[in-house]
Amino acid sequence: MFLNHRIFCLLATCLFFLICKKVHAQSELAPWGNINGIRSHGQLLEFETSLKVTGKDGLHSKVTAMERQRPHYSRQGNTQTVNTNIDSLYFKETVADKWGDKIKVTIQVKSTVDTVVKSIQFCLKLPAKNYPDGKLKLLKSYADSLSGATAVTLNAEGIKLTSQQNKFYLQSDQPMPVMIKKDTANILVYFTMAQGEMKKGDSLQRTFIIKISGEADKAPVNIVVNTDKTGSEFAGFGGNFRLQNPKFDPEVIDYCLNNMRVAWGRVEMPWRFWQPKEEHDPADTTLHPAVIKAMEMAQRLNKMGIPLIISAWFPPAWAVEGKLNLKPVNGIWGNPLNPDKTQEIYKSITGYLLYLKAHFGVEPKLFSFNESDIGINVRITAQQHDELIKGLGAYFAAHGVKTKMLLGDNSDATTYQFITTALNDPAGLPYIGAVSFHSWRGCDDVTLQKWANAAKQNNVPLIVGEGSIDAQAWGYPQIFEEPSYAIQEIELYIRLLRICQPQSILQWQLTADYSPLIGGGIFGNHEPLHPGQRFYNLKQLASTPPNLSAIPVTYNGTNIYCAALADNTKGTYTLHLVNNGSSRMVIISGLPANIKTWQLYLTNKKLNDKQTRSIKIKDGAILFKAQSESFYSLTGFKN
Repeated sequence: MFLNHRIFCLLATCLFFLICKKVHAQSELAPWGNINGIRSHGQLLEFETSLKVTGKDGLHSKVTAMERQRPHYSRQGNTQTVNTNIDSLYFKETVADKWGDKIKVTIQVKSTVDTVVKSIQFCLKLPAKNYPDGKLKLLKSYADSLSGATAVTLNAEGIKLTSQQNKFYLQSDQPMPVMIKKDTANILVYFTMAQGEMKKGDSLQRTFIIKISGEADKAPVNIVVNTDKTGSEFAGFGGNFRLQNPKFDPEVIDYCLNNMRVAWGRVEMPWRFWQPKEEHDPADTTLHPAVIKAMEMAQRLNKMGIPLIISAWFPPAWAVEGKLNLKPVNGIWGNPLNPDKTQEIYKSITGYLLYLKAHFGVEPKLFSFNESDIGINVRITAQQHDELIKGLGAYFAAHGVKTKMLLGDNSDATTYQFITTALNDPAGLPYIGAVSFHSWRGCDDVTLQKWANAAKQNNVPLIVGEGSIDAQAWGYPQIFEEPSYAIQEIELYIRLLRICQPQSILQWQLTADYSPLIGGGIFGNHEPLHPGQRFYNLKQLASTPPNLSAIPVTYNGTNIYCAALADNTKGTYTLHLVNNGSSRMVIISGLPANIKTWQLYLTNKKLNDKQTRSIKIKDGAILFKAQSESFYSLTGFKN
């Protein structure tokens, strides 16, 4: 009896550990409703879903995508939810992570008006390179070859796609028309959930089970640094301090400035409140509270020794053409400056800077109109940008203002052409202090290299004036707490460091707007204010020793991103590494032999800016095992 009891307990214990070894799938859901894949052993097994509505004429379609709709995102445990709409059709999409590498996707659609559509589709895109020898099973029919542009549309309950390395499975809760296409890069599958007429109040629901498996890339990563060649200097990480929330901004600003080294700052010039009427002399009137607060913010940063960019968003009505547009009109943002008021505009802006210096002791290094390439909120052309740099820059100099002009300060990397006129005009060069763009979009390697080249051409620093990855994230702020958001953001920053070699990357923002902190009443979260993975990523990057120069670094491996910096004179070196894949060994060579001990720091969803250990060079290299989905910083100092 006693023996049987012991055997029972042993079997129960084994069963418990077997169950515990199984983990939930980790789906990565974009806040606009597209699933980007499922993580397995830390590696993202990629596919992409979307929702698509095609009008009754069959010619016009709309699809869920970044900055196309105004979605709402939330998470409750292992279930993520997105609510969004395409015209009059409202969608609720829930994605529930299940055991193993399986997720359950439920799509609910409701029409708010009488309408007719050709189709409402759940769309799937699979990278063809991952299934080079793929066999596709559609119910009981097989497609032995995936060549050709289009396959016949059939009723089916799902698909199975199998190759030697990867397997993908999707099962719907009922048969529906399924169309399969293939282009040069992707296998495209369209599940038609509804067709034809939908009355006001009509609704439908479809459920899909998705499972994917594949081989994780666990091959060792070889990183080689070259300390013999140095590039541009990285002063350090910075932040934006545009004040918009008097209730919550102060506590976030205080926490960031007290817990992170901030190397550069950017503040607002509230121009429309500085001189709302042309005939008024701001220096002889009571200043608007927004102006005082902005100047005090600049003063606080200046007293900390932080160099500043000052940028204007909204102009006063007298300085622009047409009625002042505080919101987009027919899709167009902002107003052009009134060319008949050029000298008055120069005088007004210069007056602000002179007042800021005389009364608050602050002289910003750089001035810009924020995102004037698209009109947030002054809109100018490339030619006007060139003329502004020369005209306002010369006006500054003539009135004893040392502030230089920013070339660009573009809304994103894609609008590079906006700076080319001024870039190639030697008359403006004396007034340009730096080149700047915002990192919201278009940060592929080729485009980023153009910005790096622009700074080198004019022999001035490059500054990423607004750093982050999703300009619309304020509309679904729970996404800030997702590990996927944190790792994508720091991944971009390490790529910027390596390719652009910026003087600084300025986080948007270190205030309650896009807050890097969690709780405190911000975004309706009433937990005590505290840092999360995003903040610790930023803090770890900000802990880079000041004024190191970029050095070349080469590496192999998928989902690995590196940047290296050095001061050979002082004997200080830092290497930043993002492993956005599975755990694997890392071998780093090319490091100075005279620095025997290095400090390794780690941030991920479990550990926060933690000094994991000291590492010694052995046989000319450093070896360690990098955890999955993690940000590492390796720093060495000459003894």
